[in-house]
Amino acid sequence: MLAVLRHLLGYLGPYKGQVSLLLAGILIDLAYTLAVPSSMEFLIDEAIVKRNHELLVILLGSLIAAVVVASVAAIGRDYLYAKLGTSVMRDLRLQMFRHLQRLSANYYAKTRVGDIMARFSTDLVAVQNAVILAVPETIVGSLGILISIALLVRLEWQLALLTVGLLPILLIGPRMLGPRAERGSYRLRDEEAKISSEVQENIGAQAVVRAFGLASARVGAFQERLDVVYRTGLRFNLLSYLVERTPNVSFMLLHMGVLSVGVFKAYSGDLSVGKLIAFNALTVNLSVFVTTLTRVAPVLLQASGGISRIAELLEEDPQVTDKPGVGEIVPLSRAIDFDHVSFSYTGETLNLNNLTFRIPKGATVAFVGGSGSGKSTVLGLITRFYDPNAGAVKFDDRDIRSAAQDSLREQMGVVFQESFLFNTTIRENIRMGRPDATDEQIVEAAMAAEIHELITHMPDGYDTIVGERGSRLSGGQRQRVAIARAIVRDPAILVLDEATSALDPSTESAIHETLKRLAATRTVVEVTHRLSSVVEHDRIFVLDKGRLIESGTHQQLLEQHGEYFQLWNKQSGIKISEDGQRVDITVERLRAIPILSQLEDEMLGELAKLFTIERCPESRLVIRQGDMMVEKFYVIARGKVKVTKRDDPGDDERQLTVLSDGDHFGEIALIKNVPRTATIRTITPCIFLTLQRAQFLDLVGRDPRLREQIDKIAHARDHQKITAEALPVQRRHSLAYEQA
Repeated sequence: MLAVLRHLLGYLGPYKGQVSLLLAGILIDLAYTLAVPSSMEFLIDEAIVKRNHELLVILLGSLIAAVVVASVAAIGRDYLYAKLGTSVMRDLRLQMFRHLQRLSANYYAKTRVGDIMARFSTDLVAVQNAVILAVPETIVGSLGILISIALLVRLEWQLALLTVGLLPILLIGPRMLGPRAERGSYRLRDEEAKISSEVQENIGAQAVVRAFGLASARVGAFQERLDVVYRTGLRFNLLSYLVERTPNVSFMLLHMGVLSVGVFKAYSGDLSVGKLIAFNALTVNLSVFVTTLTRVAPVLLQASGGISRIAELLEEDPQVTDKPGVGEIVPLSRAIDFDHVSFSYTGETLNLNNLTFRIPKGATVAFVGGSGSGKSTVLGLITRFYDPNAGAVKFDDRDIRSAAQDSLREQMGVVFQESFLFNTTIRENIRMGRPDATDEQIVEAAMAAEIHELITHMPDGYDTIVGERGSRLSGGQRQRVAIARAIVRDPAILVLDEATSALDPSTESAIHETLKRLAATRTVVEVTHRLSSVVEHDRIFVLDKGRLIESGTHQQLLEQHGEYFQLWNKQSGIKISEDGQRVDITVERLRAIPILSQLEDEMLGELAKLFTIERCPESRLVIRQGDMMVEKFYVIARGKVKVTKRDDPGDDERQLTVLSDGDHFGEIALIKNVPRTATIRTITPCIFLTLQRAQFLDLVGRDPRLREQIDKIAHARDHQKITAEALPVQRRHSLAYEQA
């Protein structure tokens, strides 16, 4: 608790003048509180017993005057309590929020949003209570005890020594129970933060909860979490109240013992009645001050957990920092270079491995590859969200670590896959890209992003509130506002991270045309999994497991017949109409699916007509591990899904892979009704081509030999599954999703 007080007093450091006035008010209050019992000796022994009318009037008049002074001081003290408490909370909130802006992307990747929010709510409330209640009462209690002891010694030193000698008994309970209560406080704050995370996650997942009837299950899980908070809170509250209660019980016993000795001394004539009454009154006051100290113990203990968690946040070091004295980086004039760059998020496995390439100024380049190949990581290093573990990222041969981050990012306009908008007007959201932009510049940016006409037809025009995360706008509208936000910066470098992957085909096509026009005068660095959008790019870099395996133009890469060639063939066999209402799959694309590879062209043509279109929104469950009733085969025409698996019922799901345009899953479901061995969820809105098992079996049933060949393929897949158990874990994961 002393450590907590030191923290709290540290927060009061900038307000020394107000603290001095507060201490003065406390001393006035203490003077009055202690003057009344001390005056009993003179009122009884000198004024009443000796019938001294003049002294009686002086003493009573002085006490009345003291009441007036103490009351005025108390009102002033209450004002200072309120002002100091709110001032400290304002400063602490600002300090925490400012520190959050300095933290690097890795902190947000590993920390729950609800946990951060809890530090601004429940943790700060506990600290606020301590500042407003605990600090003043601790000062009052401590000074009151010291002055009371001094007055007791003046009245009767022998009884005073007995009282002081027994006071350490009061510390036994807090010393034994305090550390346990402090640990309980931290655990309680941590569990309450998990509650916040649970509520936040549930609010964001309401569509999934309603669609799959998960309300009862989620309430049950929340009830279990609340039970943990209940047990943790019950233990902590009991311990904190015992920390408060044990000194009071001890003092009651101490008081009765000292009073008994004093009564016997008065009875024998060694102590006057006035002194006995004054001593007893001061001892009662002493008990009040002791109670004051013990009463703040639970508040301090509750604050201890909050202070620890706030300190954890403030002590978190940014991963990416500017070195002292670094200057600004000049506008790009030649090229961006990756010079033997390696990077790891965890320090265990490399996400980028010895990358070396050049992006000339004015070029339009793209990074493509499978999930986990390192595409978005490259963008994270170019924008300096992260720093490489080895090698260097250079602008015109200058390592970007030698320049200020802000000056680097001033050259860039970034459009992310998720178009996050702030809950303010369209005008202010565009202005976020350049705070000093005029209204005319905002309109120009909106026109360049081809959303000006739409905005002007809204009832409030540019003053339209977009809602939380832009929820009042469609996906295409949000993306165009995000593009306008990037354009208003007039960036020399345009960074696109899957900027259109979550849009419907018609909107995506329109936005691609907008981006193509904007790219004409800028350096464009794009990450995408949709290869049709990079055909005209100046250069395409193909990544695989953090390595650069191919680079060149679209035509050059096709001629190499390498990884890009395979990716292109996988996606090019699926054609989506511009309005997204029609999706066709070619015979050649179907033949690339192992279980269909034995079918003749005529039969594959018939099969292609049996596929139906299914659309799924973001975060929708497609297949659940263990399902028996899923008798469909899926081809992803557009979108992304993640494949997860639980090894045991009580285990958390682990992600195996991410599938995107052209990938397929559920292949084995065409011929065997077996439990699905993985869970599939959409990451973005998806368009699937699906084939029913009954239709497939009816088609292949026309040729017994063909059915026999397909059964052999299925048997080989089962054998693959069995032998996979003997393979390294990483290889098993890559095979597991094929069994979905």
